[in-house]
This record gives sequence, C-alpha cells and structure tokens, in this order.
Amino acid sequence: MNIYVGNLAYGVTEEELQELFGQYGAVTSVSIIKDSYTGKSKGFGFVEMEQNAEGEEAVKNLDDSSMSGRNIKVSQARPRSDKPKPRRRTY
Repeated sequence: MNIYVGNLAYGVTEEELQELFGQYGAVTSVSIIKDSYTGKSKGFGFVEMEQNAEGEEAVKNLDDSSMSGRNIKVSQARPRSDKPKPRRRTY
C-alpha cells in the first residue's frame, strides 16, 4: 500500500518516517520529496507498506498525529495522473 504523508516538518528524515510507520508493520520504502534545485524537503513524502491491512492501520492511527511539532496528514496515496502538466509561457 502506498501512503501519502503531508505537512512534514522540513527537518524530518526518511529514517524517522521508517521508524514511525514501522510500528504498524513492514515498510518497503520511504521517500521524502525534495526540491530539485535546493535539495530541501518540500514537506511531504510517501511510505510504501507491504501489507494493505497494516497500511490502513497506520493511516487510521497516524493521520493528524503530531510529529516534530506539526500535525501530519496521512492518507492512501492516489495514483498519479497521466495528464501532462500545462506548459508555462516564456516571454
């Protein structure tokens, strides 16, 4: 199960997310999305859990919980849209 984690403090590490979600079951991957220019966290990420039941339990218990002074938003990740992004105009 792929899980979206939002409203992360910018200093949260992938290891911390691994530890937090690991309390609910086997975590197969963790990725915090980073700005391509600065390399700094964008404040959200994704956690992949092996079992759907464990993922659902993690979502239920961790949504709106406090982590590093912020209430994180946790939900099942939606599939990416294949729709292309609109192009920006350059003048």
